[in-house]
Amino acid sequence: MITFAGMSILGFVILFLIAAVAGAIGQSLAGYSLGGCLVSGIIGFIGAFIGMWIANTFGLPEILTINVDGNTFPLLWATIGSFLFALIVGAISRGTRRTVAY
Repeated sequence: MITFAGMSILGFVILFLIAAVAGAIGQSLAGYSLGGCLVSGIIGFIGAFIGMWIANTFGLPEILTINVDGNTFPLLWATIGSFLFALIVGAISRGTRRTVAY
Protein backbone atom coordinates (compact mmCIF):
# COMPACT_ATOMS: atom_id res chain seq x y z
CA MET A 1 0.00 0.00 0.00
CA ILE A 2 1.21 3.53 -0.75
CA THR A 3 2.18 5.53 2.32
CA PHE A 4 2.41 9.29 2.81
CA ALA A 5 4.94 10.14 5.53
CA GLY A 6 4.16 6.94 7.40
CA MET A 7 0.43 7.19 6.74
CA SER A 8 -1.60 5.38 4.09
CA ILE A 9 -3.51 7.30 1.45
CA LEU A 10 -6.80 6.13 2.95
CA GLY A 11 -5.69 7.30 6.41
CA PHE A 12 -4.77 10.72 5.00
CA VAL A 13 -8.13 11.03 3.23
CA ILE A 14 -9.98 10.12 6.44
CA LEU A 15 -7.87 12.60 8.41
CA PHE A 16 -8.54 15.29 5.78
CA LEU A 17 -12.30 14.67 5.97
CA ILE A 18 -12.20 14.97 9.77
CA ALA A 19 -10.22 18.23 9.40
CA ALA A 20 -12.81 19.45 6.87
CA VAL A 21 -15.61 18.85 9.38
CA ALA A 22 -13.67 20.71 12.08
CA GLY A 23 -12.96 23.57 9.66
CA ALA A 24 -16.58 23.77 8.53
CA ILE A 25 -17.84 23.86 12.12
CA GLY A 26 -15.29 26.54 13.03
CA GLN A 27 -16.26 28.65 10.02
CA SER A 28 -19.93 28.21 10.82
CA LEU A 29 -19.41 29.38 14.40
CA ALA A 30 -17.43 32.38 13.15
CA GLY A 31 -20.17 33.26 10.67
CA TYR A 32 -17.73 33.49 7.80
CA SER A 33 -17.11 30.91 5.08
CA LEU A 34 -13.74 30.95 3.36
CA GLY A 35 -14.68 28.38 0.72
CA GLY A 36 -15.83 24.85 0.01
CA CYS A 37 -14.86 21.42 1.29
CA LEU A 38 -11.21 21.59 0.20
CA VAL A 39 -10.73 24.96 1.88
CA SER A 40 -12.53 23.70 5.00
CA GLY A 41 -10.03 20.85 5.22
CA ILE A 42 -7.11 23.24 4.97
CA ILE A 43 -8.74 25.53 7.54
CA GLY A 44 -9.20 22.48 9.78
CA PHE A 45 -5.48 21.65 9.62
CA ILE A 46 -4.51 25.28 10.24
CA GLY A 47 -7.03 25.35 13.09
CA ALA A 48 -5.44 22.23 14.58
CA PHE A 49 -2.06 23.96 14.67
CA ILE A 50 -3.52 27.15 16.15
CA GLY A 51 -5.66 25.26 18.66
CA MET A 52 -2.82 23.03 19.83
CA TRP A 53 -0.53 26.04 20.14
CA ILE A 54 -3.10 27.72 22.38
CA ALA A 55 -3.61 24.52 24.39
CA ASN A 56 0.13 24.03 24.89
CA THR A 57 0.67 27.70 25.79
CA PHE A 58 -1.93 27.57 28.56
CA GLY A 59 -1.19 23.98 29.61
CA LEU A 60 -4.61 22.66 28.59
CA PRO A 61 -5.15 18.94 27.90
CA GLU A 62 -5.95 17.40 24.53
CA ILE A 63 -9.68 16.78 24.61
CA LEU A 64 -11.65 14.77 22.03
CA THR A 65 -8.77 13.41 19.96
CA ILE A 66 -9.26 11.03 17.06
CA ASN A 67 -6.61 8.43 16.19
CA VAL A 68 -6.18 7.70 12.47
CA ASP A 69 -3.36 5.43 11.29
CA GLY A 70 -1.40 6.05 14.48
CA ASN A 71 -1.71 9.85 14.23
CA THR A 72 -3.89 11.78 16.64
CA PHE A 73 -6.05 14.70 15.52
CA PRO A 74 -7.31 17.12 18.20
CA LEU A 75 -10.89 17.64 17.03
CA LEU A 76 -11.90 20.12 19.74
CA TRP A 77 -8.76 22.25 19.41
CA ALA A 78 -8.98 22.12 15.60
CA THR A 79 -12.54 23.43 15.77
CA ILE A 80 -11.58 26.21 18.20
CA GLY A 81 -8.52 27.11 16.11
CA SER A 82 -10.60 27.10 12.92
CA PHE A 83 -13.13 29.37 14.58
CA LEU A 84 -10.40 31.84 15.58
CA PHE A 85 -8.71 31.69 12.18
CA ALA A 86 -11.99 32.23 10.28
CA LEU A 87 -12.93 35.05 12.68
CA ILE A 88 -9.63 36.85 12.07
CA VAL A 89 -9.73 36.36 8.28
CA GLY A 90 -13.39 37.43 8.24
CA ALA A 91 -12.63 40.58 10.23
CA ILE A 92 -9.76 41.49 7.92
CA SER A 93 -11.66 40.89 4.69
CA ARG A 94 -14.85 42.56 5.93
CA GLY A 95 -12.90 45.77 6.55
CA THR A 96 -13.98 47.20 3.21
CA ARG A 97 -17.72 47.12 2.88
CA ARG A 98 -19.13 46.81 -0.61
CA THR A 99 -22.55 48.17 -1.41
CA VAL A 100 -24.54 47.43 -4.51
CA ALA A 101 -26.29 50.36 -6.15
CA TYR A 102 -29.67 49.54 -7.71
